[in-house]
Amino acid sequence: MTIHINESEVRSVLTMALALEAVEDSLRKQGRDEVVVQPRRRFELPQGFFHYMAAADYSAGYIAEKQYTYVSGKIRFLVLLYEMATGDLLALIEADYMGQLRTGAASGVATKFLSRADARVAAIIGTGGQARTQLEAVAGVRKLQSARVFGRDTVRREEFCAEMAERLNITVYAASSAAEAIQGADIVCTATTTSQPVVSGPDISPGMHINAIGVNHAHKRELDGEAISRADVIVTDSLEQSQQEAGDLIMAFAGEGSRWAAVKRLADVVDGKAPGRTDDTQVTLFKSNGIASWDLAAAVKVLALARQNGLGRKLPLWASTRDA
Repeated sequence: MTIHINESEVRSVLTMALALEAVEDSLRKQGRDEVVVQPRRRFELPQGFFHYMAAADYSAGYIAEKQYTYVSGKIRFLVLLYEMATGDLLALIEADYMGQLRTGAASGVATKFLSRADARVAAIIGTGGQARTQLEAVAGVRKLQSARVFGRDTVRREEFCAEMAERLNITVYAASSAAEAIQGADIVCTATTTSQPVVSGPDISPGMHINAIGVNHAHKRELDGEAISRADVIVTDSLEQSQQEAGDLIMAFAGEGSRWAAVKRLADVVDGKAPGRTDDTQVTLFKSNGIASWDLAAAVKVLALARQNGLGRKLPLWASTRDA
């Protein structure tokens, strides 16, 4: 029997700690080729886009597809979780909050493996839901003392600072510009919808780690070419997907395709196949596009917790054909 799990139910059971655990485990499996990822595909609609992506975890026996629409400024996320052995659809999960958590968790895992162990100051560019989970995840893997935040809307920026300071029990400052937030920070997270860079080369300092998660379009970027050039170690979630939609790298590498050879997969760093940071002066960059294996890993956690807590509604799909 398929279970439908709604947004409020996901919020009631899935925590950042669980998401960090799920995503790290998924990345380690990806490094061992136990998890297979199909990059995102999309097509244009009259007023927006339809996106879909999929992954399989052969060791756990699950397949997941994530699909979502972006129409007239409204976005709707759905994850379908299947059992590999039977082909049965186990769960249909509303996945807005789950997506925010898994994206934040991926940056948290990248920060754990790539940032300096003594990193204490974070900079967050953006003040939306994704920015919140970025800061929460980073605080989950490093003992932050403070964070600086910049977003274009002054009111939202102040609200973000107050909310996250209370939630994380750290000092969160509002910065007057992206550069002010970034300069001197140990960890930088960009979570914007911009098409123009918010991080410039001169803002980068030795030893900094950057999580760039905000854009996944070949013609948009959050980091300029000089900022990319300052990175000693560049890591991404999927090389294939990055070559299609990571505008930060596509535009910086234009005419120099050989530079892709130096880009590592986060899965290989987590699994120990590839080195990450090798000294405290290096600048490290995680360019995140978002991959379906993270959705799969989070969905498995959500389904188990929903069953445990008696959540969700049963959908008797295909009952008549099974009995035929």
